[in-house]
Amino acid sequence: MDTLSLELFVEVSRLGSFAAVARKHNVDPSSVSRSIATLEEQLGLRLFQRTTRKLALTEAGEICLNRIAPLLNEFDHALNEAQKISSGPIGKLKMTASVAFGQVCLLPFIPEFRERYPDIDLELLLTDSVIDLVASGIDLACRLSPELDSSLIGTRLFDTHYKVCVSPEYYKSKPDIKTPEDLQHHGCLVFTLPEYRSKWTFRGKESVVSVHIKSNISISSALALKEAALSGLGPTLLADWLVRDDIEKGNLITLLDQYEVTAEDFDTAAWLLYPSREFLPNKTRVMIDFLKNKFDH
Repeated sequence: MDTLSLELFVEVSRLGSFAAVARKHNVDPSSVSRSIATLEEQLGLRLFQRTTRKLALTEAGEICLNRIAPLLNEFDHALNEAQKISSGPIGKLKMTASVAFGQVCLLPFIPEFRERYPDIDLELLLTDSVIDLVASGIDLACRLSPELDSSLIGTRLFDTHYKVCVSPEYYKSKPDIKTPEDLQHHGCLVFTLPEYRSKWTFRGKESVVSVHIKSNISISSALALKEAALSGLGPTLLADWLVRDDIEKGNLITLLDQYEVTAEDFDTAAWLLYPSREFLPNKTRVMIDFLKNKFDH
């Protein structure tokens, strides 16, 4: 009996199917099923009740899971501590982030991270879809949201704010935008997400006003949305970290700066999140510390 078969048992218990574990490890589901069957034979126990539609732990399987999972965690913890002493951070670190955040906020720092931690193999999954960290084997996620996902643990990386932006050419050639209501006379560029395309909310010193947005262009990519604004196609609402450089260079102009503005929530942030577990692997910890140091300003 080896730890691999025990780890597969724990993963099947948590994910609920051989197929989900097989996808995670990029193997055939039959190989996972055979490993579990071999483990059951070695233990002399039936761990799972199998039907054509459902896979469930038996009573014996529940007992084994409750005892084995903490032992495997402790074993991994011991190895991680030993690696810290012998060779420093090591292993594959699988991260995920949105396409725009990854390109703008993460990639510029990757060369320095690789130089500092050459024994960490970094796999960066950039996607605008929200993926299941456990099912996908993700060690660390960068997410943009109003608050921390209660099913995960992590840390706030930095606060985010939004800006109404236009190109200088658009600003010169179109009617002035001096109040939030003036946006109703312009064709805005919007995200395809429902909460972004219908209205934007502005908060001043004494009032909060929501403006219904008219648009004939909606785009699912933040990077493409910025490019559309740079091309003079209209006003758009984008995160400060995405447009900061273009604003400083004069490629974009911000409007209505006397207001805070949002499409969803005024309190938003970039979070570093990871699956809840009894310990944090050293490879994950050094990436968290590295990024927090970079954005601590």
